[in-house]
Amino acid sequence: MKTPFRSGYRNLKFLSLALVAAPFFLSPALGQQNPDAAWKGKISKSAKDSQPYKVEYVKKAAANSPNIVWIILDDVGYGATSAFGGLIQTPHLDSLANQGLRYTNFHTAGICSPTRSALLTGRNHHSVGMGLFPHFYLSADYPGYNGHILPQKGTIAEVLHENGYSTYQLGKWHLTPDDESTDLGPFLRWPSGKGFDHNYGFLGGATDQYKPDLVEDNQHIKSDGRHLNELLADKAISYVKRQKELAPEKPFFIYYATGAGHAPHQVDKVWSDKYKGKFDEGWDVYREKVIANQKKLGVIPANAQLPPRDPYLKAWKDLPAEEKHLYARFMEVYAGFLEETDHEIGRFINYLKTSGQLENTAVFVMIGDNGGSKEGLEYGVTTKSIRFGADAITRDEYKKFILGEYDKIGTKEVASVANYPLGWAQATNTPFRLWKSDANAEGGTHNPLIVYYPKVVKEKGGIREQYSHLIDLFPTTLELTGVKQPEAIQGIQQDPLHGTSLAFSLNDKTAATRHTQQYYCIFGNRAIYKDGWKAAAAHHPTSLELFTYKGEAKPAIENNPEKEVWELYNLNEDFNELKDLAKKYPEKLKELKDLFDAEAAKYNIYPLIDIEHAAERYKLQPPPKAPVKTTASK
Repeated sequence: MKTPFRSGYRNLKFLSLALVAAPFFLSPALGQQNPDAAWKGKISKSAKDSQPYKVEYVKKAAANSPNIVWIILDDVGYGATSAFGGLIQTPHLDSLANQGLRYTNFHTAGICSPTRSALLTGRNHHSVGMGLFPHFYLSADYPGYNGHILPQKGTIAEVLHENGYSTYQLGKWHLTPDDESTDLGPFLRWPSGKGFDHNYGFLGGATDQYKPDLVEDNQHIKSDGRHLNELLADKAISYVKRQKELAPEKPFFIYYATGAGHAPHQVDKVWSDKYKGKFDEGWDVYREKVIANQKKLGVIPANAQLPPRDPYLKAWKDLPAEEKHLYARFMEVYAGFLEETDHEIGRFINYLKTSGQLENTAVFVMIGDNGGSKEGLEYGVTTKSIRFGADAITRDEYKKFILGEYDKIGTKEVASVANYPLGWAQATNTPFRLWKSDANAEGGTHNPLIVYYPKVVKEKGGIREQYSHLIDLFPTTLELTGVKQPEAIQGIQQDPLHGTSLAFSLNDKTAATRHTQQYYCIFGNRAIYKDGWKAAAAHHPTSLELFTYKGEAKPAIENNPEKEVWELYNLNEDFNELKDLAKKYPEKLKELKDLFDAEAAKYNIYPLIDIEHAAERYKLQPPPKAPVKTTASK
């Protein structure tokens, strides 16, 4: 028979163990506890002789601290939006840029999860275990690729939360390992485990825009059938409205990550039909128009030249009429998708303005987490079964199939992965070469950044050319908020940040670049930047080299990093990599290759985990067809 004492002892023992382990699983609701909250009064037997002392257990932000909004779009190249010279109209982003700053030399990691992990932690993506993705077949059991962000790599949300901010995550997350994605958790790598009070969006890399795999806080929920962009804007407004009512003096941080323009490209025809006929001239003419616009805006050098059309692509003029008709529709849908995204972001920004909060809000807009996507391949894609089953269908059979899909592109009736053809990826990446996941080229990693903060930024429509990388936004935010990076978060000692604050450049366009060195590596495609010089190597086989139709032989390409050819560019004189100087300056190339190896050792880049590795893991354990949910939708 258990005695009350023995039972109580066991409970007390369990509680003590829980308290020891607490830093590893405390949720944001249990966080934000003032580490300086020591009691400093005096106690005597008599209350008359005692001295009370009020402890502020929850740390408050400094008065008039700015609100912070980070907005990031998905799979959008440098030359897509009108804010940076593209032919897709984004009036709300244009307005932010025209009233703020355009950073023209900003860089991302080159693909989804690596970019997001580096952005939120302020650290290079391999150093936080996100060399690729948190999915089984796109990760590996090495320190740089395990897909698990550990507590020592605290996020900007955790830091701001501990300093009196409300924190909200909206939209795409893509940082939760597959086996932690059900409603049973664990939630350590959900937004709630990474410093966010509330979250509303999807955990994966992509979702249907009308039937999204939604999660709110710590459980899956059902959507009401409206477009995801509309739902995100509504939720962002509701978060701020509630905050304004309950704690008007408390600042907030919002991480607003749209699913657009990642596949599936889906939008109401009222948006896509606005572009009817606008792309009938094709991708070659698009590139010529955009580079002219970019020169007028001043977001590229006045003497810039277009790279040659990629060898995988055909000239638009040489395509059959039926293919031109189809491909133009793909781009009409993508353009409508992005303009609708801009409209919904604008609705949120307008709410901040009409509610009197925009003046004290620093808004950072990253137009893309990488360059335009090559995942639409040569002809475009509409359904996953065709895209991933290409080796079971001939080229002619696929062309016949895709030509019959015209009326389905962008619709909500089809559970699709609709994505435009490769030619539009190069076009929207104007003026750069290559595309998403090609971390060896600016087309994969060079994205626009808009900074809007009227309280601090005095210049309207300014251009900033300082070299920068998304890991810089974490320390920039800390400097603007007056918050110091903590030595520990919830008892966990923190590893150093890798970024450099951009605050120095906000009101000084002539200030020298402070971020002078940066590596890149996705699927083995790699590069190293140092003081304007860049060395880069494409890793073979690439995803395009692996893709073949039934009856077509895959190219015989040796997977050997030691034999891959490195290129060398002087980006100060050749910003879009048109002149390979490797043979002219072999010593500089060797210096940079050695530097890459040193960075690889420092940040866990090796071994190079590539697309072949992913293909083999995919055979072992393909991703589930639908997410496993463990609780009823609310």
